Amino acid sequence: MTSLLRSNHPKTANPSAKQKSWVPTLLIGVAIAYLSLILYLPALNVFVQAFSKGVGPFFDNLLSPNFQVAIRLTVLMALVAVPLNLVFGLCTAWAIARRRFPGRAFLLSIIDLPFSISPVVVGLMIVLVYGRNGWFGGWLQANDIQVVFAFPGMVMASVFVSMPFVAREVIPVLEEVGSDQEEAAQTLGASQWQTFWRVTLPSIRWGLLYGLILTNARAMGEFGAVSVVSGNIAGKTQSLPLFVEDAYKQYDTQAAYSAAVLLAFLAVVTLVLKEIVERKTRIKDLQE
Repeated sequence: MTSLLRSNHPKTANPSAKQKSWVPTLLIGVAIAYLSLILYLPALNVFVQAFSKGVGPFFDNLLSPNFQVAIRLTVLMALVAVPLNLVFGLCTAWAIARRRFPGRAFLLSIIDLPFSISPVVVGLMIVLVYGRNGWFGGWLQANDIQVVFAFPGMVMASVFVSMPFVAREVIPVLEEVGSDQEEAAQTLGASQWQTFWRVTLPSIRWGLLYGLILTNARAMGEFGAVSVVSGNIAGKTQSLPLFVEDAYKQYDTQAAYSAAVLLAFLAVVTLVLKEIVERKTRIKDLQE
């Protein structure tokens, strides 16, 4: 009886608890140290260097002609790539989630290709197909159409690398929701278009918005593929990430850091929108 009481005493109930209590603290400390060395300190240094000479030079760099062209090209690339991948992603997600057909697994693998292929290889693929000596190079040159080292090639590279995000975010949502509500709407006389707008789209809106945010972030931040197909010509085919790299190589570090701050700001906006969408999704799941 005495031994039983001693075993239930709070001081001796779990002798290894105090020994293990330092483990979470140690892991958190290691994670913070790792992130500080890899992410936080380098990112902080970018802001410090960008404003090291004051706010005036920072805004002067943002108003330079080459920077203006870079930001305009970056925004235009996103404005083209995001809608194209929106349409592709919705169509592909609906076909995969709602149909069972031969080659379905193969189609999913093709969608995931941009995740596994190096962006530099993507750019080289576009050059080999649409370049002067590529498959369609002769026809494009005869019709005075320039794809490589021009805006169309940059858009194609952006579309390719950002292609999977909408489809990959919408497919699980469609599979989870199921097709019962869509079938019920069609039974009540709704057309397929009405069913999509009033039933399917509201049920996938948060997953779709999440995919669009990721697509936009990848399209605006892509470097490798765009670098290969654009030629990185300052003031003509230079996107914002290419501008940062070129300015740094030209020892114009102040301009490079200023452009990097703008890219970092876009990344922060993306993370905030991503967090908002995730919270909305969690609230929706709890309500259901």
